[in-house]
Amino acid sequence: MASQVSDEILPSPGNISPNSPTNSGGQIPLEQPPKLKGRQKLLQSLQRMSSSPTLTRRGRSSSTTSYRRDNKASLSCVSLSSTSYSPCLGNGSSSQLYGSLNPRPATPGCSNSPGEPQGTNARIRLMDTDGPGFTTPRTVPLPFDVRPASRGSPRTATPVGVKVEKEVILPESQPAKTLDFWGGMPQELKIEIFQYLTPQEIVCCSSVSKTWNEMCYDGQLWSKVDTTEYYSRIPSDVLVKLITAGGPFVRDLNLRGCVQMREKWSTDGERISDLCRNVVNFSLEGCRIDKASIYSFLLRNSRLEYINLSGLTSVTNSAMKVIARSCPQLETLNVSWCNHVDTTGLLRIVQSCKRLKDLRASEIRGFKDEKFTLALFERNTLDRLIMSRTDLTDSSLKMLIHGENPSMDILTDRPIVPPRKFRHLDLHHCPEVSDDGLKSLAHNVPELEGLQISQCSDLTDESVMNVISTTPKLSHLELEDLDNLTNITLVQLAESPCAQNLEHLNISYCESLSDTGMLRVMKNCPKLRSVEMDNTRVSDLTLMEASFRIRRRGYSDELPKVGLRLMIFDCANVTWAGVREVLSSNAYIPRASRKPVSTVVTVTQTSDAGSSPETSTFVTPASSPSPSPAPTYANEVIQLKCFYGWQMTVDEHTKRVLRGDLAAASRLDRKWAEYMVATEEAGATGAGARRRRRRAREAERLYNEDEDENDGYGVGSISALGGRRRRAQSGSSCIVM
Repeated sequence: MASQVSDEILPSPGNISPNSPTNSGGQIPLEQPPKLKGRQKLLQSLQRMSSSPTLTRRGRSSSTTSYRRDNKASLSCVSLSSTSYSPCLGNGSSSQLYGSLNPRPATPGCSNSPGEPQGTNARIRLMDTDGPGFTTPRTVPLPFDVRPASRGSPRTATPVGVKVEKEVILPESQPAKTLDFWGGMPQELKIEIFQYLTPQEIVCCSSVSKTWNEMCYDGQLWSKVDTTEYYSRIPSDVLVKLITAGGPFVRDLNLRGCVQMREKWSTDGERISDLCRNVVNFSLEGCRIDKASIYSFLLRNSRLEYINLSGLTSVTNSAMKVIARSCPQLETLNVSWCNHVDTTGLLRIVQSCKRLKDLRASEIRGFKDEKFTLALFERNTLDRLIMSRTDLTDSSLKMLIHGENPSMDILTDRPIVPPRKFRHLDLHHCPEVSDDGLKSLAHNVPELEGLQISQCSDLTDESVMNVISTTPKLSHLELEDLDNLTNITLVQLAESPCAQNLEHLNISYCESLSDTGMLRVMKNCPKLRSVEMDNTRVSDLTLMEASFRIRRRGYSDELPKVGLRLMIFDCANVTWAGVREVLSSNAYIPRASRKPVSTVVTVTQTSDAGSSPETSTFVTPASSPSPSPAPTYANEVIQLKCFYGWQMTVDEHTKRVLRGDLAAASRLDRKWAEYMVATEEAGATGAGARRRRRRAREAERLYNEDEDENDGYGVGSISALGGRRRRAQSGSSCIVM
């Protein structure tokens, strides 16, 4: 291969015309040539670019050989190439590459083409670059994307025999991506997850990081601030932060019993009122708050539907005026035990709040004012009205039910008025209400579900029977401490239309009521859930009837639930035998469930003589292995509240039944019965007293033992005879127990 040479343009000595031939030294004249056009201008520009130092700074690779493609010269060969260069191309023409520039032949045998003019071509002198003085790169090639292609060939094609050096740019190494499950989760999902936590847990999570702190005090998490479960443990500063964090998101604000907020209301009450403007349910029962804070909060929350201000001494008739003016959507108002509120303030609310459905005004003065009860009659939107412990009279109660001067029905002698919408009516401890006023409820409250007339001492059977016979939806009836009530009322209750819906009955301290009426009630009221019979004359018969009715509610494979609650404190006619009947009934398993399964096998035998086949039947005995039946439990059981000396045993027995351990419950029942029998025998006098006492101590020992649980149940708590036998101690005085 020929030695590498470098292309260099040398200055010409003397004035030489650009059209004149080159001198013998092969130099190109330095005078400015005339303006070139077309191909010559392009080649001159390429030659200027190839000698520019910019290409060196770009770090282009060196070209080593002359380029050919399809036996044609490439314009990209105009470079500072160091290889031996021959202008004799395969096609015999060098004008395709250089135009009017004719390089000096590298060998003497190579001459110009005959078709090219010799006098008009500039000459390129080839300089040898192999000497030690040349340290710069020998070639600076043009970028391939800007190299012009030959005629008729695509621009992006690579010349034949050319080695193209491609510069591969490797991507920068990036660290492996780790899955951030919590960080990549949308904010909405995070808030949704936090909503499953309790307020105490959210406050604990706020100390994890700053991000979690901001998230835990997001207003969307505190749309409901209910301090019922933690009002006594939360500091006032944290509570104020929760309320202000919720701000406009807070809809339910229950601060019942938060007395620690007393000082905060005076300092931060205005800020709380400004931020919380969308509250719907608001409760301050038992709080300590000043009047200004109450007024400010009520004036800024026009969407209030539920307000509970019971027991606040700072609430007056002025607060009722503010509520009537700023809370048109009010539905429930509780101002019970507000000593500075009377019916004068409530009258404004009844007249202004057209959607009022629930008014609770226990111990509020002024119910004897017929003007207020007449306003309630004209409104007729109340579902619940609580007037307990008030000065309600018969005339005001009639005004509430009949209105003023109603027209009378000639046939029935009853006032013709629209029926009242009351569903719950509480008149307990209204001493001025008698039969005359209570009779006005008959036929006028058909939707009544709950009636409380306890401690109205003047009421008798007549008025009570008139009401319960005309209220078919009655489910809760409170008749506590009515001395004039007799069993006739209970019999009438059992035969009335409401017997099928009755769930709760309270006849405590009605000393005239006995088994005569209660047996009918237990039999005819299948939905009973709670019966209070303290200080009455009921006996074990009522308990036995209740146990029988509960067993008839069915059995299943699921664990039992409490279906009936009986309270029989201080009932003189109830003995431990009746209590044991209830306990045995709770652990009772039907006989069908306890019967073992017998297997019947039929075998047919045929003799060889062709006689008729003989059939034999075998019944496996009960002792043979067979699949045991699934455990069966009562659907509902009785929870009993009785004499305090028996209550521990009753509670333990009920726990065992509810967790499905019927065997342990039956064992406890049997031991307790033996203990009670021995205790009764030990109390008798006469022959064999020592033997009965010894048997009582043995029964007590067996009763206190628990074969399954070594917890010493009943030891030291139930002892009829003082536990083990006492031994005399020397040097000590006698102690009389």
